[in-house]
Amino acid sequence: MTAEELWKKSGLSGSYDAWAFGEAADRLAELVVQGVKTATCSAYDLYEIEHESLPHAGEYSIILNSEEEAVCIIKTQKVYVTEFNRVSEEHACKEGEGDRSLEYWRKVHKAFLIRELASVNLPFQENTKVVCEEFEVVYK
Repeated sequence: MTAEELWKKSGLSGSYDAWAFGEAADRLAELVVQGVKTATCSAYDLYEIEHESLPHAGEYSIILNSEEEAVCIIKTQKVYVTEFNRVSEEHACKEGEGDRSLEYWRKVHKAFLIRELASVNLPFQENTKVVCEEFEVVYK
């Protein structure tokens, strides 16, 4: 199903963005559908470079799988910017990946951010800013 088809089927109104998680799109989308993954993060610097506004509470997003098929609709509940080394255990758990520990989160997200920032010739540092987003599934 396309994003537009899912949006119409949901009966929700307003606007939405449609996107897939950058890595392991299918696995992460499934964690969202299951209610295990209720948060995500991204590199703050990429928003600045791409002149893109940060997400904000109240926005809808359609989560896509690796085939760009619509999986579910989420609504952003909270957005904040913090340094990588200040991300909390609570946020790591809400991301729902691995054993949900902060140690696991730091390991996989450090590797992810190194790759993401390298794509725009920026270095990763422990105090690199990240955009943390919390959300809830509103339609699946």
